[in-house]
Amino acid sequence: MLKNEVIIKDTHRGLWYEDGVLVKVLEAGRYKIPERAGLFGPKGPYVEIVLVDLRERDLTIKGQEILTADKVALRVSILVQFRVVDPKLALHAVEKYEERLYSDVQLAARRSLASMTLEDILTNRNRLSEDILRDVKSVAATYGVTMVRADVKDLAFPGNLQEIMNKVLAAERMSQVQLVEARSKAEVQKIESQARAEAQRLEAEAKASANRLAAQGEAESQRVQTEAEIHRLQQRERTAAAYATHPALLRMLELEALRDVAKYGNARIYIGFDESAPAEGAKNGD
Repeated sequence: MLKNEVIIKDTHRGLWYEDGVLVKVLEAGRYKIPERAGLFGPKGPYVEIVLVDLRERDLTIKGQEILTADKVALRVSILVQFRVVDPKLALHAVEKYEERLYSDVQLAARRSLASMTLEDILTNRNRLSEDILRDVKSVAATYGVTMVRADVKDLAFPGNLQEIMNKVLAAERMSQVQLVEARSKAEVQKIESQARAEAQRLEAEAKASANRLAAQGEAESQRVQTEAEIHRLQQRERTAAAYATHPALLRMLELEALRDVAKYGNARIYIGFDESAPAEGAKNGD
């Protein structure tokens, strides 16, 4: 690069001054600075180019001791990420934009913590970051800077308070463990209770089904027996009707019965005797 040339990278912008007056803002590229006139010509303007970095940068606000709303002294460190979006404002609106941003964040942190109690800070540390970002972002825009984020990097308590907080945190962790154990135990008991209830329901359904099948089987058996008895009665009724219609059939049945009885030698048959007269066998004592 020649002595009278300037190269501006994409990460930067250049402010072109002529005799101390801002003339233009330069984008990335190569620019030639005009030479001033020689011995016999009129002098040209004095040209100066000031580079401004547009990359995102970190700014750490260290060790700020601040009182909370309940008068507890805290030491807080804050990390801010920012970048320049308007090079002209960044150099012209304030003397040093980084120092101005540092002061604005510091004051915003004090205002936020002064409105919060120690309990508020411990339960919601994000509130401090949100308050700083909300309060400073609009102010920083007036001098060409945009805030990307603001986070609490470190939060320190006084010595005795730190010990107390450690004990509180340990107690909270223990209570959380006990809560998880209690919930797990209750969940196990719930599952076991549901399993027992389901087993009892299935057992009751199976028992009811077995009783129903047994009742159906008994009813079916009774029905078959009833039908068989009706069939036998009907058969007897038909037989009696046949004997009444054909007496010879009944006589033949009697003869067959007599023939069967005659097969036994000690069998006695009494036919046509007077019921009032004692039988011969009775007289002899047989």
